[in-house]
Amino acid sequence: MYNTPPPPPSGSYGREDSQGPRPMFSAPFSFEGRIRRLEYGLSMLIGSLVYGFVITITGASASGPSDDVSAALFLIIGLPATIVLYWFFFAQGAKRCHDVGWSGWMQLIPAFPLVLLFIEGNAGSNEYGANPKG
Repeated sequence: MYNTPPPPPSGSYGREDSQGPRPMFSAPFSFEGRIRRLEYGLSMLIGSLVYGFVITITGASASGPSDDVSAALFLIIGLPATIVLYWFFFAQGAKRCHDVGWSGWMQLIPAFPLVLLFIEGNAGSNEYGANPKG
């Protein structure tokens, strides 16, 4: 008889709960939801520093590991760390694309991650969740 609004989407991405907006870095490996420019920029900075540290301690260079010890270190530490860091970068990039209202696949366009640092997110909720600004 009365028209009632549909229930909110299930899942915890990008939603506010009774305590307000979710804190930064609350789901860094999830591809769902939205994040602000600040969290995205910090993610890229921190991830790049960690990646540089991993490459430094494993002794990997542009030409590849120079000896057997460096090769073993890269396989044991560097390769798994690189996979985790790429997952982190792509997940954060997808959430930033969602904040602008675009598909996460847009981040694969060359130089597009730089655009994501400066473009304003959608005001209010969009199909990917609530506004992370609250």
